[in-house]
Amino acid sequence: METKKSYWIYQIIGWSLYFFSDLLNYFTIFSFDFEEFNKLIGNLIVNVAAGISLTHIFRIIFKRYGWIKLPVTQLVIRCAAVVGVITFVLAAINIPMDRDIINTEKMNWALRDISYLINLTKPVLIWVLLYVFYSVADLRKNDAVERVQLEASVKETEAKILRAQMNPHFIFNALNSIRALITEDPKKAMSGITQLSNLLRSSLVSHRKTTVSLKEEIKTIQDYLSLEKIRYEERLQIKWDIAKETEGIQVPPMMLQTLVENAIKHGVQKALRWGFIEISSQLEGKVLIIRIRNTGKLEGTDSKSSSGGFGLENTKRRLHLLYGNNSDFKIFQENHLTVNAEIRIPLDHQL
Repeated sequence: METKKSYWIYQIIGWSLYFFSDLLNYFTIFSFDFEEFNKLIGNLIVNVAAGISLTHIFRIIFKRYGWIKLPVTQLVIRCAAVVGVITFVLAAINIPMDRDIINTEKMNWALRDISYLINLTKPVLIWVLLYVFYSVADLRKNDAVERVQLEASVKETEAKILRAQMNPHFIFNALNSIRALITEDPKKAMSGITQLSNLLRSSLVSHRKTTVSLKEEIKTIQDYLSLEKIRYEERLQIKWDIAKETEGIQVPPMMLQTLVENAIKHGVQKALRWGFIEISSQLEGKVLIIRIRNTGKLEGTDSKSSSGGFGLENTKRRLHLLYGNNSDFKIFQENHLTVNAEIRIPLDHQL
């Protein structure tokens, strides 16, 4: 609405100023009586109305038939034709009106008509060029906005798909853990079901959230590790080192839980006697650093490899979607018995 209002204001002011300046030129060359002056004012109003009407018709045609999307050569040819038509119509209006005020009988009619066409071509050409350049700039701006919106939509859709892929995988592993306890220790199996219900609740909530606080994510991991502790008992040693100031920082939901699950499945589960998992967080300047260390040997980091597990490539993609290249995830062999997964999240990109 604001753009439409501005368009009409510029139309009225622009054409009024041009034809008023043209009128002033007449006064520097000719002298007029009161009746002729009134006719000149009438001519001015007619010219302003004609200029606005003709260029507005061009604007309607330009928009309705999508001239902005034409190849440059076709656009130039059509705009040149429009300039010629509008100029001819304005000249056809002005020549008879001026004849009643200015004696043009002694003028060469061909030179007279050419001078009118040249004089009227200038404002029409300027108007058409300005409108075409404005339309191109506006189209580019709208395309840029649409690209940003589309990229955001694609990223959100991909993030949802990644979360949806992760949750069935996690549930499958958790049910396997409980199944192993049903016959050998029913009470522990019941406790495991309670832990699983907590995890499922967190999993369902994760679909509706882009990020959660680190404290919430740690609570989910605690539920998961409690479930695994029932299965592994003393074979699983758990260490925590969570800095208090990091608990309120936002992280992708269920992401750390996936890495912990990966550490259990491909590290602790393969340990001969016992294994450990250590989860720590700290602030380093404006970067949150989360480390998950566990017993194990890293044979590969590809998400399709047997040791890489499902969650590694998932983690990289989710971090990139949320934080771009400002985030970092790496997993490496710290020593011959320990694998270290490290996540870096910039605080200045918190959502």
